[in-house]
Amino acid sequence: MSYFVTNIQPLLMRNNRSKQHSSLVIFALVLILVCFSCGAEVKEEKAGQVFRYNEFANITSLDPAFARVLPNIWATTQLFNGLVQLDDSLNVTADIAKDWYISKEGLHYEFLLRDDVYYHKSKVFGDALTRKVVADDFVYSLNRLRDPKVASPGGWVLQNVEKIEATNDSILNIKLKKPFPAFLGLLTMRYCSVVPKEAVKKFDENFRSQPIGTGAFYFKNWEEDVKLVLRKNPLYFEKDDEGIYLPYLEAVAITFIPDIQSEFMLFLQGKLDLLNSLDSSYKDELLTTDGELSQDYQGRINMQKGPYLNTEYLGFYLDAKSEAIRSPLVREAINIGFDRKKMIAYLRNNIGFIGNRGFIPRGLPGHGASTAIRYNPERATALIEEFKRKKGKIPEITLATDANYLDICEYLQRALEKIGVKIKIDVMPPATLKQARSSGKLEMFRASWIADYPDAENYLSLFYSKNYSPSGPNYTHYKKDEFDLRYEKSFEITDPKLRALNYREMDSLAMIEYPIVPLYYDQVIRFTQKKISGLKINPVNVLKLKSVKKKQ
Repeated sequence: MSYFVTNIQPLLMRNNRSKQHSSLVIFALVLILVCFSCGAEVKEEKAGQVFRYNEFANITSLDPAFARVLPNIWATTQLFNGLVQLDDSLNVTADIAKDWYISKEGLHYEFLLRDDVYYHKSKVFGDALTRKVVADDFVYSLNRLRDPKVASPGGWVLQNVEKIEATNDSILNIKLKKPFPAFLGLLTMRYCSVVPKEAVKKFDENFRSQPIGTGAFYFKNWEEDVKLVLRKNPLYFEKDDEGIYLPYLEAVAITFIPDIQSEFMLFLQGKLDLLNSLDSSYKDELLTTDGELSQDYQGRINMQKGPYLNTEYLGFYLDAKSEAIRSPLVREAINIGFDRKKMIAYLRNNIGFIGNRGFIPRGLPGHGASTAIRYNPERATALIEEFKRKKGKIPEITLATDANYLDICEYLQRALEKIGVKIKIDVMPPATLKQARSSGKLEMFRASWIADYPDAENYLSLFYSKNYSPSGPNYTHYKKDEFDLRYEKSFEITDPKLRALNYREMDSLAMIEYPIVPLYYDQVIRFTQKKISGLKINPVNVLKLKSVKKKQ
């Protein structure tokens, strides 16, 4: 994931998280009585049309300018719209912009806006209670991201933008400083949602808890740490294929029970419609060893899974003092010295794809580096023996991780010991790990990279020498002139197929020197009640509820 975005791992939560929250179980169970009573927010006769899910990681803001982590992104996705959006196949499609034009040199973008998009009703708009969205709203909203006083973590999205201006109410123009073919993908991020100036100025910092947008649902009530309620927006502009206005649901109710096992029990009781985490304490209850839904649950719940734009990997800090880290022999040996297939099967019930094709994950154009990584313990042992002959010592390496991935790191420790590599595991808090990784204090570290936008440039930026950490995401300090040249030239390639081919070749080029160890390419996995339909998964794991139906 981009160095601007906090690492997230929503798919497989470890036992330690449950243990950390065990003291809160009693408190959580007490909350159940409150959280699942709709009260005044959702009328009882509409209860069958309320979509309910739990967010144990909590939500910190409903302002899209602060939609940095997945819980905030999920909530703001229901409340706001942008110029463009991603479909479930990662294609950029229309949202409030119904059409757009890109100049031949790739510097000028012109967006033609819909004329039927209105803000959620609010007294900030005076007696009319709402108003139409116009191009000036996007000028304000996008420039707000760049305002240092706002301090939005999404300001980087527009770092290549030179000018944003409205020709009239229906036409928005954006000029870039230099071509960037992935720019439309950047605009699909929740940061780029349109917000009304009147509301932001009235509520100021409280806009985080009193949001007004254009989305399929409007904000009703938020009792922080307890419950958030969103209601159906009667002014929403999108229709289904039969011409029926969306959304179908009457409301969305989000609770914040911090204990994952309590969340699991509530889901089994039918009090939650969605389960989006898979804790190791109950993964064997739900899944077979092949990653399929257990037969005991096939008639009770639905399971969906598919590629997730997240690569789990180990990184080598190539400027480390360690001779083992700087040795291509040792780095290659580690890459081929453990069985990824067995690791995925035993530790993740086959949720994920083995990381044998470079850094770009499955599901993203450019995946499939030609440098295939195959388990070969004999060659790995020979490489380590060669290192020992040259250096006169056994390679000893410290691997830094957080507790959530301790089981994987211990698996690697045992496997690599068999080929002659001694691994010492250093477990540290996630924030400490992140800081130490960025400052070059870790010779080897476990990390995740989740795509911010659907373009492989997002991944390859980790190997560009001008992105050396701490000022950029090149945590390994990999440097190769040929790679840098290809990276810079990639911005001039506008044909998607040619760009994907170039990305694949760049990934292969970087992997020749093994600056990282790809472990696996992740999967989105969701469980829903049988009465839920229309909920689809996507490779960026965004929750879209506007087309969801729930049987009474």
